[in-house]
Amino acid sequence: MSRIVAVESLSLDGVMQAPGRAGEDTRGGFAHGGWAAPFKDAVMGSAMMQGMAQAGPLLFGRRTYEDFFSVWPHRTDNPYTAVLNNSQKYVASTTLAEPLPWQNSTLLDRDAVGAVGRLKQQLAKDIVVLGSGVLLDSLIRHNLVDEYVLLIHPLVLGRGRRLFADDLDRTALRLVNSVTTTTGVVIATYQPS
Repeated sequence: MSRIVAVESLSLDGVMQAPGRAGEDTRGGFAHGGWAAPFKDAVMGSAMMQGMAQAGPLLFGRRTYEDFFSVWPHRTDNPYTAVLNNSQKYVASTTLAEPLPWQNSTLLDRDAVGAVGRLKQQLAKDIVVLGSGVLLDSLIRHNLVDEYVLLIHPLVLGRGRRLFADDLDRTALRLVNSVTTTTGVVIATYQPS
């Protein structure tokens, strides 16, 4: 049986929207895209590569899948492209249709929560969720997330889509690991208590 591991970049106030680049996700008038980029360092790169080397398939919502596909297959200046291209990718979407454009991509059936629950039973390696806020919210609400790897950046954005919605039930998490980067990002790994 596999676990669902959510790997998310967050501001101190919990915003997860558009960490990678300007214009990545402007929903709701969000104008701070690319906020995580100035905080990258070798410690973060090493931690992310170690995690990717141990993980199994990737799980995306439609928006994040399309965004990653628009960027990563075309970049050759980093160690992540080969891993992302070669990894099995599962995509939750009610609007996309097979065949999906990125190699090793499989569209889940319309009941994403049910499909992810079945994947957890069928697969042996951890399933990693990157971004995918809408999908992740559904998985959190159905207690399907087994671990959170949160890259907590030392800034407050004040607005934007947050990882944990205001109407979630109280949930206790247990810190199982933490690493601090040279730029002040805390990579904290939590599991539900």
